[in-house]
Amino acid sequence: MKTTRTNQKRVAAFTLLEMILAVGVAAIVLAAVSAAFFTALHLQASTQAAVDEATPLDQALAVMRRDLACAVTPTNGTSKVLSGDFKAGQVSSLGVNVPVAIEMYTATGALSSAPDAPWGDIQRVTYELERPADRSTPGMELVRSVERNLLSTLTPDVEDQPLLGGVENLQVLCYDGAQWYNAWDTTDPTAGNTNLPLAVRVQIQMVGNNNITSGQSPVEIVVPIDSQSRTNAVLAAANAEN
Repeated sequence: MKTTRTNQKRVAAFTLLEMILAVGVAAIVLAAVSAAFFTALHLQASTQAAVDEATPLDQALAVMRRDLACAVTPTNGTSKVLSGDFKAGQVSSLGVNVPVAIEMYTATGALSSAPDAPWGDIQRVTYELERPADRSTPGMELVRSVERNLLSTLTPDVEDQPLLGGVENLQVLCYDGAQWYNAWDTTDPTAGNTNLPLAVRVQIQMVGNNNITSGQSPVEIVVPIDSQSRTNAVLAAANAEN
């Protein structure tokens, strides 16, 4: 009877080989889970880095799209109100130390709550590339310069708003309904562009060591412009006729 009980206890217990196999299987499963976990962490970090790198570019394009969509009609040499000039190309803009890619008057300003603020909705906006303060940073910096006090007769007070770093090139093309031009000036009657373009194409080429756009084509947006001047008549003459 004692021998039978001993044999029954030995049969119910795990053998050393079974324990080794169980530990081995558990180790393999834990290794697979750990590999998947660290792969997921690496993927999450790479995705987050890509999103963080692309966010400034998306924000800069959104601001440029809004400014272009709200561009006001040019003066065309008249005394019309709520109007301004539109220039594209290598433009010399008052108050900006470097040539700008585009200069426009746009209705994206905000009324200030201060009662003595001299500006309103319409503001003069330029976009240009400038050298970053940190010379070790690759590429140029895309800067949005804003002049809000359009009634000032003194040197304009221009506010620089850095939008995007690591830019290699910025190009603005204007569409007249037939073809694209790399220069546009509504203040030059000899150029034949006395009105706003029908659309504006903005191309931003990032530097080559950028992780997002390395080796890719320039980032491009096309913004249609609906605001157009329907007449070139001088406002004073129109009033005299009426």
